[in-house]
Amino acid sequence: MTGAEKVSKILRADKHLVAKLDERLSSVSGKNGVLDKIIEEHSNIIRDKLSTLGIPTAATSKDVYDALISKIESDDHHLFSALNEPDCRRVADCQKVADAALQVAGGPKGLFLKFDKAREFLIKEPPKKIMAFLGYDSAEKMLLNEDLLEVMSALRFIEGSEWLNNVFFKQYGSLTPDDFEERDIRVKALSEKWGAESQKFVIKKRHNISHLKELGVIFVIPVLLGISGEILRMFALILHYLNEIPFYSDIFRDIAKDQKTFTANFTSLLRGDVLENRPAESDKSLWLVVQRYLAKDDENDWRLFVPHINPEALHWLKAEENLASAGATMDHFGEELAFWKDIDWVGDYFKDESGVDVLVSFDLVDTVMSLVKEKEMAKYLYHHQEALWNKVFAEYMGRDKLEDYSKQYLLKGYFEI
Repeated sequence: MTGAEKVSKILRADKHLVAKLDERLSSVSGKNGVLDKIIEEHSNIIRDKLSTLGIPTAATSKDVYDALISKIESDDHHLFSALNEPDCRRVADCQKVADAALQVAGGPKGLFLKFDKAREFLIKEPPKKIMAFLGYDSAEKMLLNEDLLEVMSALRFIEGSEWLNNVFFKQYGSLTPDDFEERDIRVKALSEKWGAESQKFVIKKRHNISHLKELGVIFVIPVLLGISGEILRMFALILHYLNEIPFYSDIFRDIAKDQKTFTANFTSLLRGDVLENRPAESDKSLWLVVQRYLAKDDENDWRLFVPHINPEALHWLKAEENLASAGATMDHFGEELAFWKDIDWVGDYFKDESGVDVLVSFDLVDTVMSLVKEKEMAKYLYHHQEALWNKVFAEYMGRDKLEDYSKQYLLKGYFEI
């Protein structure tokens, strides 16, 4: 099987489309045999990782999957010990995990909405459910006594998406570049009082962490889900957001140069808009920029099967690199966490007990999420497949171009090479 055929099979993409992509990008980049080299590297990595896991190359898909799950559980235990066994039902322990991740990521900064503007929006459109929960009859009184960032975070899990999108976020349409300032990203563990009110959000999201990219805030809800691999998942997700937020902040700076289009572009970024209609084909290679994991909603979405790059997968790549570097300084288990470095794009077919080919992802996030939903027998693959699209592009054009094009063409939704 050629490199193009193998890549096509893993990505569920049309092999003729992948061959056309290869021909065009080889011509532009001057690099030949790229897909064959990717698959050769891919085979070598799998052979090496199976050896590390103590599994023969002829192992069944279940053997490989179970070994990866066991690796996650082992690394979670190491990280739990290195962080002095945090109990994430306690705010101080949650904050300890958050601060450790922030230190690993290097304390990134960004361009964010001024806090005074956020207060102004809360006063103009008071969050009535939050006020009722906290016992206030006015937003002004609430903001005199409550932490602004906690209230803004609670909007996500108390007020509901309909009010947020149709009422509160409509105010963002009046924003100008002057309403933003440069400051540090904050990672904040919320106080215990939000615990009961956040339960539905946590259950739906399957994790207790989210972010406000416009404010440069990552928030952690102090709750323990009682799921294997929980601390590793928390730590990795915080690292992911610490890479995602600066990425969008760079785009905020760029769109702030044009006052006329700033508001529309800013709100589009917050909505996570993606291109809906297929652009017209040309002799060039057409690539989409997809800033969401579309397979979460529809694993047969047409945009998954055409050439595209995914900024989300890039954020996870950086988070996994951070994780590997963290392991080097935490209780001397750097080599253990380094297992997951640079294999986000790796996954292959292994025979099941019936002799049927089953795709197994070696990606850290896919494996963690499969563990989270193990009782439902759910297997995650889409992080790995999106990372492979990024890998294909980067091998022809370079990783710097991958990041540059992700930012430059995200709002447009596509580019041609």
